[in-house]
Amino acid sequence: MRSILIFLLLVPINLWSCNKSGNNTIPEEKLVDSTLPDHLKGNVQMVWNDEFDGTIVNLAKWNFRGEGTVRNYGTVSRQTVSLDGKGHVSIKVTKDGNGKYYIGELGTQGIFETTYGYFECRAQMNKQIGPHVAFWLQSPDMGKTLDPVVDGTEIDIFEYHRKTPDILYHNFHWNGYGVNHQHIGAQIPWSGADSGFHTFGLEWTKDEYIFYVDGKETWRTSTAVSQHNEYMILSTELTGWGGDPAMGNFPDEVVYDYVRVYKPKN
Repeated sequence: MRSILIFLLLVPINLWSCNKSGNNTIPEEKLVDSTLPDHLKGNVQMVWNDEFDGTIVNLAKWNFRGEGTVRNYGTVSRQTVSLDGKGHVSIKVTKDGNGKYYIGELGTQGIFETTYGYFECRAQMNKQIGPHVAFWLQSPDMGKTLDPVVDGTEIDIFEYHRKTPDILYHNFHWNGYGVNHQHIGAQIPWSGADSGFHTFGLEWTKDEYIFYVDGKETWRTSTAVSQHNEYMILSTELTGWGGDPAMGNFPDEVVYDYVRVYKPKN
């Protein structure tokens, strides 16, 4: 009887602990894929994650961002987003019989917004000319006062398109998207970027941004470092940057294996 009482007391505590952070249990086979930079291992703890288990998007973690809006060549549609039941989410670019293109976006705005930490995803790139795909952070107040420290920045942890199949991009933008827009970025040659899964990470502190691919540092900068809460976005886009979509065959997709956020241990 005593052991049963102890069990009953512990179960609610454990359930509350898991649900408070919104974390999924990480399957054992995925643990070997963690590519935290060495200096972070043992010094950070996961505070948010989605392993994309099941067959439907977890709306406690994600919004269908911008649904119905037209972004350049594509219309945002939740129909482009699906889980395969094997721990992956696919975000597609599709084309209907009338030649209309559809793109997809998942975001955590209003659900999970934070300042600083280590942000990582594991993803497999798209295959066709036309789309560009990305994992990025955004501030809802970017450009309001033209002070990126206060307003936040758009931080593109990775961007990719097939016009340059062996190049990965890190970019960030600040001061809005009009006449005051500012931008810097880096092009990272990466053999094999066009095949298989790769991890993409951002270490964001109050002093700098440090970018990683497959656990290796690829770029760092202390320019316009945001000190504003930001939310995460997974997206496909048809802006023309990735080439003329008329040259592509659709559907095309980017596939995400997981998204995880870490903070320093107390």
